[in-house]
Amino acid sequence: MAVADAEVDVLIVGGGPVGLTARALLERWGVRVSLVEKHGELSPFPRSRLVNVRSMEIYRGLGLADEITAGAFAPEYGRIRFRDTLHDRDFATAAMVGINAPIPESPVTGAVTSQDRLEPTLLTAADAEMRFGTELIDLTEEADSVVAVLVDHRSGEGTRVRARYVLAADGAHSTVRQRLGIGTTGPGALAAVTTVVFDADLDGWCADQPAGVYFTAHGSFLPLYPEGGWAWLGPTPEDAERTDWPGLVSRALGPDAGVRAGVSRVQHWVMNAFVAERFRHGRILLAGDAAHAIPIVGGLGMNTGIADVHNLCWKLAGVVRGWAGPSLLDTYETERQPVAHRTLHQAVANSKLMFEAQSLRHEQLQAGEAAPARVELPWSDRYFAQLGLVLGVAYRSDAVLTDGSTPPEPSHTDPEPSGTGTDYVPTAEPGHRMPHLWLTPDRSTLDSFGEWFTLLTPDPAAWEQQTTAPGVLHIERLPDEHADVCGLGPQGALLVRPDGHIGARWRDRAPSDTTLHQALTAIGGSPRSSR
Repeated sequence: MAVADAEVDVLIVGGGPVGLTARALLERWGVRVSLVEKHGELSPFPRSRLVNVRSMEIYRGLGLADEITAGAFAPEYGRIRFRDTLHDRDFATAAMVGINAPIPESPVTGAVTSQDRLEPTLLTAADAEMRFGTELIDLTEEADSVVAVLVDHRSGEGTRVRARYVLAADGAHSTVRQRLGIGTTGPGALAAVTTVVFDADLDGWCADQPAGVYFTAHGSFLPLYPEGGWAWLGPTPEDAERTDWPGLVSRALGPDAGVRAGVSRVQHWVMNAFVAERFRHGRILLAGDAAHAIPIVGGLGMNTGIADVHNLCWKLAGVVRGWAGPSLLDTYETERQPVAHRTLHQAVANSKLMFEAQSLRHEQLQAGEAAPARVELPWSDRYFAQLGLVLGVAYRSDAVLTDGSTPPEPSHTDPEPSGTGTDYVPTAEPGHRMPHLWLTPDRSTLDSFGEWFTLLTPDPAAWEQQTTAPGVLHIERLPDEHADVCGLGPQGALLVRPDGHIGARWRDRAPSDTTLHQALTAIGGSPRSSR
């Protein structure tokens, strides 16, 4: 057995939004966490731009939603616009539903914000150890732990950390995934892309028609922060080393713009599209881009990773703290891998539709046609909402009991979300996200969930005598007017998992005095203790 310099419950590899969110979630559960990030600081690039409505619900649970919103753009920036150049008028536009205005299906609104604005908020959300400039170079699985070999790039010193589990959130080129020999499926590399961060006075063109993204025939423009700053994204030129980036961006702004871009950063990257063949290898679990690389169109990639760790961290906490069995971790891949495949399919479709719109206008330009009053887009105005995919995710695994007592039968097909594309139909069927319903004028059903299981019932007294483990379950009254919506009788109940997904439903009273104990045991894969 290798000698370790330190021991933790969970070692997180990768300090992007997914790793940082996992760090905050696990600390809330009382799990000993250490996070290592090979870069010496948080990323200075804007990168991911959208915190969707489901991610904002998760951050609301962590008490971060208000701070994230305060540093983000106003809701009217939740829109996409298509133009010949940034200096021209729109020839098409589409709203990001759930971003550009409140929706009745959620207590929160998503936000347009840059990743480098989000990450500092996530960093300060937890006190757990965070080691920048520290890279994982090797790891060895043992019977009851994983030994990771780390190197500090500043000092050159190597250390060993023993962890009960490793959560790899180290990106699309994941060192952990590659060392484990886990393959990927999907299209792979779609395009070589360059991001150019620049300053220019563009408010006069965009103040009356704000957007989170302006797609043009000469690349895409993104406002970075409410107080200023821009980014341009476009194909990486073959002679990138000698490219005049200020000149290229200035030309893309428009021939009559009369604006010179002041470039501050340039980053070359590859747009990947794949899903890992496995999300788990023994005590090592993949999340975020390490598990699935999602094209950026539609803003689904980072948000899918945030949902990954929201699904995983309560399971890790249950196993580490002893009220769940190791088999519960098997449900992570069972539940999240189908979501990754559906999301990848949608994001690739988004990309194709976007390129179709740009290609159509490019052909018109080559033919010398002036911009029409409107170009008919190949999608509806609600296309980029993705509410069915974001809020309608449904799980089918051993951690979901179909009739309050048994897991579902194995299926060769993945469960469909409660809705497809932009359409979302709230439902209280087991496996689905608990619908947002107001318990009080400012408190949602979603605010009932946290570091525990929640039993929502119109009649708490009928369930309070159930035998359960202290500290694992909270019982809360569901107002009578919501009972019918949830398919419940006067003494029915919903058992909601810590991630907000319904684990079991009893349409009326409990079948026995041990109903809850049996359900919690079945979902957790092990009898609960009073720890």
